[in-house]
Amino acid sequence: MDPSAAHSPVFLVFPPEIATPESESSNLSAATYGNQSPLQRSFAPKMKILGATQVLFGIMTFSFGVIFLFTLAKPYPRFPFIFISGYPFWGSALFINSGAFLIMLKRKATESLITMSRIMNFFSALGAIAGIILLTFGFFLDRNYICGYSEENSQCDAITVLFMGIMIMLMIFSTFELLISLPFSILWCHSEDSGWC
Repeated sequence: MDPSAAHSPVFLVFPPEIATPESESSNLSAATYGNQSPLQRSFAPKMKILGATQVLFGIMTFSFGVIFLFTLAKPYPRFPFIFISGYPFWGSALFINSGAFLIMLKRKATESLITMSRIMNFFSALGAIAGIILLTFGFFLDRNYICGYSEENSQCDAITVLFMGIMIMLMIFSTFELLISLPFSILWCHSEDSGWC
């Protein structure tokens, strides 16, 4: 191992993979990639990146939920609909967990980890679909949320633009989460005789 890599902060967080002899690793990768469809082969090297993206989307969704926590102030008598539904919190938990399972699956693929990753990505895809539906419904319900209760219009338009911007960002995160988690929950299957199919 390179002595400069031993003192790297990345090494402290993510230890290096266990090296295997080249003859075994080339046979294993040839058997693994030989049984995959072209779409699966394109996703396999990117699992860690897509998992980290899912975790990032989950953290950002949670952060926007925390921002909505501070919207209950006079003259507004209630929280926005998307906050009442709880989507920023349970949606972010699903996104973070499915991303963590993808990262773990890239590091070490076991039967139980493959199954858990598929299940979590399936729930994450369902959560993203539910989030898109809830956000669409929230756009119609809270369209005039800020300006409808305010007596003065001095900051009404600026705050409404900010509120709608957060809603649009949540919609974008949910759409990308659906596009990431759906292929991993549907396309990845495991059969006993052929490995990845």
